Amino acid sequence: MTPWEVHAIELANCNCDYGCPCQFNALPTHGNCHAAGAFQIETGHYGDVSLDGLRAAAIYKWPGPVHEGNGEMQIIIDERASPAQRKALEEIMPGGDTAEMATMWWIFHAMCPTRHETLFRRIESTIDLEARQGRIEVDGVFTTVAEPIRNPVTGAAHRVRIDMPDGFEYTLAEIGSASTTATGVIELPNLKSTYAQFAQIHLSNHGVIRNAA
Repeated sequence: MTPWEVHAIELANCNCDYGCPCQFNALPTHGNCHAAGAFQIETGHYGDVSLDGLRAAAIYKWPGPVHEGNGEMQIIIDERASPAQRKALEEIMPGGDTAEMATMWWIFHAMCPTRHETLFRRIESTIDLEARQGRIEVDGVFTTVAEPIRNPVTGAAHRVRIDMPDGFEYTLAEIGSASTTATGVIELPNLKSTYAQFAQIHLSNHGVIRNAA
C-alpha cells in the first residue's frame, strides 16, 4: 500500500434538506442521493508524489440511500496535474490504497457499480469556510454556488455546524445552502438551495487524521 495524505478544503452539495439526514444515520430527505463536490488540496502526497495546490472534484448519483448501492460516479482531476499526479489522484479518489471503509471515497466507490471515465478538466474553486461561501466550476461537468443558510424572516446569515468525532470524511463541517447545475454525463436535477457542507478534510490510507482535523 502506497502511503498517502490529503489535507484539503472541501465544498459539497447534495439534494437533501439542510442538515442532511445521512449525517445522522437516517434516510435521505427524498429517498435518493445526488451530490457533487470539490477539494482544494493545500498539502498532500502519494508516496513521493506531491499533490500540493491541486484540485479534484466528483459527482455522484444513487437511486436510493448510498448504503444500498447501485450508484454512478465520475471523478474529475485538475488538468494542471502531471501524469504522476493524475495517477495518484486516480488511485486515491476511488478508494485505492485505502483501508476498508476508512474514507468516504472508499465507500462511495464501493457503492457505485457504474463508474464513468475519469476526466481531466479545468477546475475553478473558491471556498471560504468561515463565511460559508463558495463557487465551483468544473469545465463541462458542473457548477456549484454556495452561501450561508438565510433566516427566512430577516435574511440574516444563519450559522450551524456538524461535529463528527468518528466520521469518515470530516471532524467539523460548517453547513450552508448551495445549488448545482450539472451539464455532464450524470444529471443532478434537484440541487437547488439544498444542503451544503464546508470542511477541512485530513485523510490518509487509514482514514481521518484526528490530530490534524
